[in-house]
Amino acid sequence: MNIGILSVQGAVSEHEISMKRAFLRRGIEGKVIKVKRADSLREVDGLIIPGGESSTISRLLDRFELRENLLERADEGMNIMGTCAGAILLAKEGDHSVGRTDTELLGLMDMSVVRNSFGRQRESFERHLEVSGIARDFPGVFIRAPSITRVWGDCRALSSVEGIVVAAQEGNYLALSFHPELTGDTRIHEYFLDRTKSSILHRPSKNC
Repeated sequence: MNIGILSVQGAVSEHEISMKRAFLRRGIEGKVIKVKRADSLREVDGLIIPGGESSTISRLLDRFELRENLLERADEGMNIMGTCAGAILLAKEGDHSVGRTDTELLGLMDMSVVRNSFGRQRESFERHLEVSGIARDFPGVFIRAPSITRVWGDCRALSSVEGIVVAAQEGNYLALSFHPELTGDTRIHEYFLDRTKSSILHRPSKNC
């Protein structure tokens, strides 16, 4: 199994370390691939879109001709996890800040997001979270974090802070306002790995 990390900008190395640990802890053979070109997307079974600057990542998706290929793989059922900026990009709707920066969203999840909802860098914080189906006490690290203000359709909230949704899932897509890669806790990466493995096992056979 191969897990890709979109590597045009953001917290790439931290996700790489966490995913390698998740492979070891789950006893699953596989490798982590840094995705910088469209052809690399054909090699991966799941993709992580890391935190960073959502407007910059969005522009670089187009510059490196990754957007259409990413959406094609998503349509084929590839699992995708977006953290912080990655969560913003997965959404169908953004706030005025998303519009002001001309950030083109991927529009894969039925949810609305607000950029920098929890404040600037100096207002970063940590909070133990209950993440439905994953952990009761996950250490959430929030840095210039977005919030998920609305979910609809098949999208469902997994976790919240003081009534504000900070994690959501829709099918093969997982969006997190926080940074699981900045902790030593790999439970969310293991969860993503398990779901990706399950998707592979249940993939329809191409045999007649």
